[in-house]
Amino acid sequence: MITLADHRALVLFSGGQDSTTCLAWALRHFAEVETIGFDYGQRHRIELDVRPGLRDQIGRLGLESRLGPGGGLGPAGRLGPDHVLPLEALGQVSETALTREVEIGMAETGLPTTFVPGRNLLFLTLAAALAYRRGCRHIVLGVCETDYSGYPDCRDDTIKAMQVALNLGLEARLVLHTPLMWRDKAATFAMAQELGGEALLRLVVEETHSCYLGDRTRRHEWGYGCGTCPACELRAGGWRRWREGGGAPPP
Repeated sequence: MITLADHRALVLFSGGQDSTTCLAWALRHFAEVETIGFDYGQRHRIELDVRPGLRDQIGRLGLESRLGPGGGLGPAGRLGPDHVLPLEALGQVSETALTREVEIGMAETGLPTTFVPGRNLLFLTLAAALAYRRGCRHIVLGVCETDYSGYPDCRDDTIKAMQVALNLGLEARLVLHTPLMWRDKAATFAMAQELGGEALLRLVVEETHSCYLGDRTRRHEWGYGCGTCPACELRAGGWRRWREGGGAPPP
């Protein structure tokens, strides 16, 4: 039997390029969409500042939904409430370049110093608890194993294992969606244009924030950022490959 929960989704929305593209994807696939963000004392907390305006603008784009309440074509998914949860404890137990004034580089573990241990695991646990309460069967997040920084909690195997654990622990049938898992940043720019045309692409470039240092003083053709941190380099490289492949920027 199809229930309301089958058409409701909760999106992990940080205010960055990937989560914004995933929010647009969710609005195309589900009738009702809510968002969740986390304040964990991140060094680039400016992402929390851009979230509200960015969310409002994407909600006004009128993205055409592929799945309506009856399972067929329908109007754009309705953008429901936003939830921002304080998670200071994560910052307190982390000694990383995203939670401290630590140099961005490679740690002795072989992982980047920007890796926050347990971050996505905690995010998903809290998102699942909220989805359970709000009656959302689907959880959407923008992790990627193709073009990423080597974070183990972004891997496909990790997400699949979390889905099993959450459903066992909650006695539920939640579905974790990762639309970007096998897409690099170039393909993510292309996906944004496919989902929302020039309007969404312009929103991604102008309003989203990915820079680890929280720099919004420097404007590049791919958006704002310091231009040198790993997040900026990934985004810049993706933009370049997308343009070389025939992608057209908004006017």
